[in-house]
Amino acid sequence: MHRLRTCAARLRPLTASRTVQNRSHKQPAAPRTFQPIRCFSAPVAAEPFLSGTSSNYVEEMYFAWLENPKSVHKSWDVFFRNANAGAPPGMAYQSPPPLGMSLSSLPSAQSLVSAQPNVEKLVEDHLAVQSLIRAYQIRGHHVAQLDPLGIMDADLDSFVPADIITSSDKLEFYGLDESDLDKVFRLPTTTFIGGSESALPLREIIRRLEMAYCQHIGVEFMFINDLEQCQWIRQKFEKPGVMQFTLDEKRTLLARMVRATRFEEFLQRKWSSEKRFGLEGCESLIPALKTIIDRSSANGVDNVIMGMPHRGRLNVLANVIRKELEQIFCQFDSKLEAADEGSGDVKYHLGMYHRRINRVTDRDITLSLMANPSHLEAVDPVVQGKTKAEQFYCGDTDGKRVMSILLHGDAAFAGQGIVYETFHLSDLPSYTTHGTIHVVVNNQIGFTTDPRMARSSPYPTDVARVVNAPIFHVNADDPEAVMYVCNVAAEWRATFHKDVVVDLVGYRRNGHNEMDEPMFTQPLMYKQIKKQKPVLQKYAERLTSEGAVTQQEYEEEISKYDKICEEAYERSKDEKIMHIKHWLDSPWPGFFTLDGQPKSMNCPHTGLSEDELTHIGEVASSVPVEDFTIHGGLKRILKSRGDMIKSRTVDWALGEYMAFGSLLKEGINVRLSGQDVERGTFSHRHHVLHDQNVDKRTCIPMNHLWPNQAQYTVCNSSLSEYGVLGFELGFAMASPNALVLWEAQFGDFHNTAQGIIDQFICPGQAKWVRQNGIVLLLPHGMEGMGPEHSSARPERFLQMCNDDSDMFPKITGDFAMRQLYDCNWIVVNCSTPANYFHVLRRQILQPFRKPLIIFTPKSLLRHPEAKSSFDDMNSGTDFLRLIPDVSAASRSTAAVKRLVFCTGKVYYELNRERTTRGMEADVAIARIEQLSPFPFDLVKAEVERFPNAELVWCQEEHKNQGYYDYVKPRIRTTINRERPVWYAGRDPAAAPATGNKHTHLQELKRFLDTTFNLEAFKGLS
Repeated sequence: MHRLRTCAARLRPLTASRTVQNRSHKQPAAPRTFQPIRCFSAPVAAEPFLSGTSSNYVEEMYFAWLENPKSVHKSWDVFFRNANAGAPPGMAYQSPPPLGMSLSSLPSAQSLVSAQPNVEKLVEDHLAVQSLIRAYQIRGHHVAQLDPLGIMDADLDSFVPADIITSSDKLEFYGLDESDLDKVFRLPTTTFIGGSESALPLREIIRRLEMAYCQHIGVEFMFINDLEQCQWIRQKFEKPGVMQFTLDEKRTLLARMVRATRFEEFLQRKWSSEKRFGLEGCESLIPALKTIIDRSSANGVDNVIMGMPHRGRLNVLANVIRKELEQIFCQFDSKLEAADEGSGDVKYHLGMYHRRINRVTDRDITLSLMANPSHLEAVDPVVQGKTKAEQFYCGDTDGKRVMSILLHGDAAFAGQGIVYETFHLSDLPSYTTHGTIHVVVNNQIGFTTDPRMARSSPYPTDVARVVNAPIFHVNADDPEAVMYVCNVAAEWRATFHKDVVVDLVGYRRNGHNEMDEPMFTQPLMYKQIKKQKPVLQKYAERLTSEGAVTQQEYEEEISKYDKICEEAYERSKDEKIMHIKHWLDSPWPGFFTLDGQPKSMNCPHTGLSEDELTHIGEVASSVPVEDFTIHGGLKRILKSRGDMIKSRTVDWALGEYMAFGSLLKEGINVRLSGQDVERGTFSHRHHVLHDQNVDKRTCIPMNHLWPNQAQYTVCNSSLSEYGVLGFELGFAMASPNALVLWEAQFGDFHNTAQGIIDQFICPGQAKWVRQNGIVLLLPHGMEGMGPEHSSARPERFLQMCNDDSDMFPKITGDFAMRQLYDCNWIVVNCSTPANYFHVLRRQILQPFRKPLIIFTPKSLLRHPEAKSSFDDMNSGTDFLRLIPDVSAASRSTAAVKRLVFCTGKVYYELNRERTTRGMEADVAIARIEQLSPFPFDLVKAEVERFPNAELVWCQEEHKNQGYYDYVKPRIRTTINRERPVWYAGRDPAAAPATGNKHTHLQELKRFLDTTFNLEAFKGLS
């Protein structure tokens, strides 16, 4: 090597100042970044002074000169300037001038120095090239050819960034011109376009950047703040020749395109007037998903959980999940009868669970497609929750075995806030699924709405930028580009375990559905679509022209799949009954009988032994970790708990502790999630203790109860209801052997999760034959705290209960359990810690799963009377659906003038008022603890106990809210409508509660007066 290249020809001026800075900071062994950019012809023998240790001296001089040219002798200054300008070493050197003559006066020196460009120009040019490369990395996607129709810009903007070179005159932006195109420039370390080359002519640099960033793939990644991740993506897209596919890969891709396309064409031929929300215009979704699954399977994934909207769902079921075609085709038969319980759902909402061999990797893989409603994106957090649960149960702590894939539409991905909520769960410790692959089926339209009217962001995928997820836009009419980015997406997820987005930019060949006319609103787009050659035809022509397949082979592939479809169609005619259970997305092997029924209709007693209660209580009132300093206030709370245990009583927090702790002993995992649940909104729970001296050191006593116990997970959630409730619902789907609870910070906050409640929790079993044991804890009660922190809106939950208010049920020996089995969900408002304890345990011990809605108290958490004895929780005890009156009234029932039914906290106010007025013998108070299913049998028995009493329903809620409209007709049915059911409570109102404390107290006094005024309803019919 020429020694002089270490100083003169190693000029990569881009980093000269950095090198000087490194030396000034005494950083040892800094890597040399100056590399040759010219080829010199001077032989080594011509520069003997640059051999051996002399080169070190020259290098030291050179660095000193870089820092300050005046710090070296003038002769060295001339030498370095000439060498930097490209002069060969022999010519760069000038002999010192004779005494009395300056160096610059020598003719040869003058000509050399003046003839060569200066170092500043080289620095500027290289900086310009580096900026140009960075511009393509940041903004190249804006000019990528993403729209298959060629009529729209995927980023909604036809403007070409000024720093992207689309013509030679744009070089002026960088201070370059056309004459620089053939100059060779060193490439920075932040690009891989050179491949094995470290320097390229500017013309080739621009060409390679265009090939990497401006063709059918647009890459958004430069917002990611991790250098390793950015370098990884650059390498995947910039390296020359990365998109090379083998002959077998191309033929497989063609076969998958054939299946995706011909499936839709077959459905169109057979059922042209049926809605199916076909995939035409984005058929490459099928090979995209199969590529992701293949690559993930090769990386060790054996369970993939998917969620998607309706478009393309049948195709995914057929060609990705591999649902039997006859099961899909028979769904189009209008004469098909439903064999299962429930109401069922349309074919493009149904889910599926299937375990099969992946033919590419020859490994077993389980694929689930979650059932979902028409509410776009609502399924996103549900999928994530189920994925998290499956990872939890198989010990997959880093997501290497279980993963999720979410499909989205472009309009919904940009428009639905649940997408943002779900993204923000992606990296939270108790919610992360270690990376989700998002695939956006970008039709460039939302129903009839132009994307320019549907979003303010350039792309529909911009929401993903908030979590540093790379976004790969790809032209869906280039199947090989689609396949490549899907491979990269799967590799990204396997490498970094973070979210990634694939934006398949395609079009929608039909309207929103097959019956819809899109020309009304998008005439120009659909004129172009009618002319558009289908992607299968384009790709087949490309492969035949390359010689990868022959026309005959292509036609045979089509004929083969058409035959498969026709044979399945004939078999589908034999299907007369629709079995929704064949479409289950979350089976629970071994929990039910083979025909899906409970193994019994009995529930064991929910009480515990004295020893168990005492042991759990002792742990709940202690710190089971040594050298752990807790807050002084918490010491008092733990001491209070200890005192209660000694007196054999529990408050609300201890009752909950007893329920959770006992289930953990029985091998039932417990998960409690929601805003501030670790401490509890009302500072009553304290399930996570924090060391006051060591940051982030915590202790969960519940996990120190028993040897080999199940795990208790308690986690503060993000400030989200829709996303987090959906997540917990999905978590509860994975296994029946877990108690999964979501607690709202205040009960009324559940209304921002109404979509999950209305579309999944309430009708989930009826629509999809899918049971779920999720528990909703909704703090509720009129405490004078204003309209937003009072009501959990019980009227809404009760309105959605599926029991008949006008029919008195047949009372049998297993009536209580049969009622629970037949209902769509259970609604309770417990008034004692013991009943709360029992209902939580019953939720797991009953032989089936139903959602449980609990209106939990606020003031009762510390109410001196709201405590329970161990006697109410010991072995042999159970949940009380109705707590009958046990006052003096119960000892002389015939003399009782009024029987007041109520539920929840208001009982304590009624009981206090009755005592204050001395009316224990006149007024009986019964508490309906389980509102739905309604305890017809117990209400009937209680009414019959007091044959001469007026019947009153008392509630603290307003008349048009709360429970009255639900309870009144059922009590009337119970008594054969022989007596009226009077109302005592607040008057009808628009708001749930007043914001004025004085008004609140006046309203309370008024309805208490009504309740205990035995003349209040005289003369009323």
